[in-house]
Amino acid sequence: MTQPLPDDAPALLRRLFDRAVEVADPMQSLAAALPEKPQGRVVVIGAGKASARMAEAVEAAWGPCEGLVITRYGYARPCQGIEIVEAAHPVPDAAGQAATARMLDLVAGLGTEDMVLALISGGASALLVQPAGDITLAEKQAVNAGLLASGAPIGQMNVLRKHLSRVKGGQLAAAAHPARMVALLISDVPGDDPALIGSGPTVGDASTHEEARAIAERWALDLPQSVAEVLSRPSGVVHPDDPRLAKVENVIYAAPSQSLAAASERARAAGYEPVLLGDALEGEARDVAREQAALALAEQRKLRPGDAPRLLLSGGELTVTRRGDGVGGPNAEFALALALALEEAEGIYAIACDTDGVDGAAEVAGAVLGPETLSLAQKAGRDPQEALDRNDAHGFFAAIDRQVVPGPTLTNVNDFRAIAVFPIG
Repeated sequence: MTQPLPDDAPALLRRLFDRAVEVADPMQSLAAALPEKPQGRVVVIGAGKASARMAEAVEAAWGPCEGLVITRYGYARPCQGIEIVEAAHPVPDAAGQAATARMLDLVAGLGTEDMVLALISGGASALLVQPAGDITLAEKQAVNAGLLASGAPIGQMNVLRKHLSRVKGGQLAAAAHPARMVALLISDVPGDDPALIGSGPTVGDASTHEEARAIAERWALDLPQSVAEVLSRPSGVVHPDDPRLAKVENVIYAAPSQSLAAASERARAAGYEPVLLGDALEGEARDVAREQAALALAEQRKLRPGDAPRLLLSGGELTVTRRGDGVGGPNAEFALALALALEEAEGIYAIACDTDGVDGAAEVAGAVLGPETLSLAQKAGRDPQEALDRNDAHGFFAAIDRQVVPGPTLTNVNDFRAIAVFPIG
């Protein structure tokens, strides 16, 4: 096998990201998880950035179906019978709220012989909108925006979201009782816990309103009075032992581990030695970047001329605590912090992208970097540390033409990070 060359690394890294996305594409992966189509009434519902593609895959296997699916603006797919509604993500809007109300009406009154097929992927937390109590949409939007800027881990975000909702935390499944429900899920959360995917609309949850209130306090969220009142008493979140969930089956059929494994296989075939750092990494993006920079440099010191280059692979969901007024996201911020920590180290290249094609609120998946990154920034008049301080990683990589912009990928198995480490000397 021909020895991989450093100059070819950026293109290889992009191909690995594309492979990770391809493996999780519902049109490639969903059919194997579908049960046999029942003879009776079947209603297809769903929400998430991949849900329209999932609906398209269902009808490719089953033919036209009755149903309603909510996806992000720009992520709709042509379906034969299932209605696709587009709404806002990551901050919910009135379109999502209206569609959620219609979805609840659609599953109400179903009988014991009926079946609901639920298609859930990352993004469902924002797209399924039905605030609890007297919370208005504007108040829900404000709390959601505060959560996104707080740096809170996704698990804690979802606990709070569940207790402020009439649909999350098993409540969507309970609304369809006594019909049978099969929920097919694409995991975008560390650990692949189905209760965390889209805030678990089809999965019971044992958390309490006291825990949700403590999370709001822990992250110093400014809560409207209506939100504080909802968190002062038990919510509608459904306990896992609730009999209304007895006929619900939750199946994760696509997960980050599968995408990382596929990327690893392709990297090995290209002459790299993959090193899997884990598919469930969490933490502040800039902190994890510094840790992985140190790991890459340590790995490089072990290599001798002629050794196969190492490829450090990781997934999970990193967070960003908003400190400035720039445009960024966890993957771009990871890449920027990594470039700073590597200090133009020779022979190290990296990519960090969100597999849904959207990093933060920008229509950008992430960025690629290499030894030339800081020199390119200097020529472009951009200060990388100032960009990091302002959370302006997307602006930084746009200025040096190192963004990854695949457009809607129609799937979502969370972050994809790969660092290629070549021997030097």
